Amino acid sequence: MADALKPRDAKDVEDAVRWALAESKTLEVAGRGSKRAFGRPSQSDLTLDLSGLTGVTLYEPEELVLSAKVGTPIAEVEALVGSKGQQLAFEPMDYGPLLGGPADAGSLGGALAANLAGPRRIKAGAARDHFLGVSAVSGRGETFKSGGRVVKNVTGYDLCKVLAGSFGTLAAMTDVTVKTLPAAETEETVVLHGLDDARAVAAMTAAMASACDVSGAAHLPAHVAFRLESLGTKAAATLFRLEGVPPSVRHRRDAIAALLKPFGPVATLDAATSRALWRDVRDAKPFAAGGPSGERPVWRISTVPARGHEIAALIEPSTQMLYDWAGGLIWVAPLPADDAGAASIRKAVQAIGGHATLVRAPAAVRAKLDVFEPQQSGVAALTKRVKDSFDPKGVLNPGRMWAGV
Repeated sequence: MADALKPRDAKDVEDAVRWALAESKTLEVAGRGSKRAFGRPSQSDLTLDLSGLTGVTLYEPEELVLSAKVGTPIAEVEALVGSKGQQLAFEPMDYGPLLGGPADAGSLGGALAANLAGPRRIKAGAARDHFLGVSAVSGRGETFKSGGRVVKNVTGYDLCKVLAGSFGTLAAMTDVTVKTLPAAETEETVVLHGLDDARAVAAMTAAMASACDVSGAAHLPAHVAFRLESLGTKAAATLFRLEGVPPSVRHRRDAIAALLKPFGPVATLDAATSRALWRDVRDAKPFAAGGPSGERPVWRISTVPARGHEIAALIEPSTQMLYDWAGGLIWVAPLPADDAGAASIRKAVQAIGGHATLVRAPAAVRAKLDVFEPQQSGVAALTKRVKDSFDPKGVLNPGRMWAGV
């Protein structure tokens, strides 16, 4: 592993980047390392370890805003806002168990850098939609700030949107500000059993088009459903989460049960069971490292929700799958192969539309494949220009997302 630089504050981060520029060194930008095995392997000389930049610097529950240093554990942030009856509505996934690491090890900065989103994305959006402000150091060694501490901030360019999902390739963030929202008083999950993938997608499409305000819609085929103790079934299960105040949840539960009656009988899970189940869906638990599918590569495919099952039908039959985002996100675990199943998966995505990302595979496989969706020439040129604007010398996370960028 490369030697590490561990800054104590934002000034140290700026000094580290300037030193790397002067010495023609490259830096792997890392928070707490929970997603280090996601993406192309590091091609850097040293690691810029931001895990020492911790602590919540501002939390005003009445203003729905929180600021923290980037290395602050996301579990710490969620516990704090939860104590005030609030939440991070984008429901950030915990990649630790999927990638063979410990649970609850990620940082707030890492969640934003990877633009994480859980099942509630269909209602609340992704991390970028809750990212209000940032302080960061560019690959030029320059400290800059963008955004602020209010939701409606229109001063200058919205660089938060650019940095979200950039995986540390543009700048090393040091302090971030996010929006918090009230947490639901309760929740229930309505379940349909035994549907095939196409029928399940039809049911989810109907539910999302209704007035039932569904905050989570997922489908677990039988080959993965039985692995979730929180679900307690060996049959395929199609799930619909309803959150809010108790009278509203009860009303919408009855309404969605009536709506879904043509698809079969429905069951209901109580609040505690529902919360445990959606955490398992959020973290793709059936494919966790160390489990029955722990040796398989794992992909995530984003597509038009109503066509998710069409992509699945074009992939090798031995592949295991889990649908989230009403069919718009498909977790895919093919059998181990030299190309991690890339040929079949890329061909299916090209036929139907969408993009596929290789989340888990050995480092040697990730080094030789396109981990993120290959870009068309125009988009690739734009990506390169953005990278050059922030980091012209390629100091920060070179090749982390695409080779040569």
